Amino acid sequence: MDITKVTSTFAVAPQVTEIDMPVIKAQGITTIINNRPDGEDGHPSSNSQLQDAAEALGLKYYFIPFSGMNFPLHAVAEMAAALEQSPGKVLAFCRTGNRSINAWAKANEATQTGIDTVSIVANTHFKLV
Repeated sequence: MDITKVTSTFAVAPQVTEIDMPVIKAQGITTIINNRPDGEDGHPSSNSQLQDAAEALGLKYYFIPFSGMNFPLHAVAEMAAALEQSPGKVLAFCRTGNRSINAWAKANEATQTGIDTVSIVANTHFKLV
């Protein structure tokens, strides 16, 4: 599993599976945000399977799915709320991680956190849209 640390409290990854949950927890992550819709091409697990595996280990889990890079307002608002309600380390994932890092950036812009998301994302292998 390839986890990219974005900040001291936020990371992104491509698709995770139930098998990855113990590794995620061992890395000190306390919250998982799934940005991948059920039924998306190549999605190996369902949201409910992932949520059950995460919660069985005591991880907080949010399902905030959206497709492509359209960033619907409700998804940005839900992402911002999930980040605000998660005091520990957060891992967001989608097919490649790019959708998740951009949703994080949009959520930070929407809540005016003052975080320089452009510079932070520039230091990863992802592209800000």
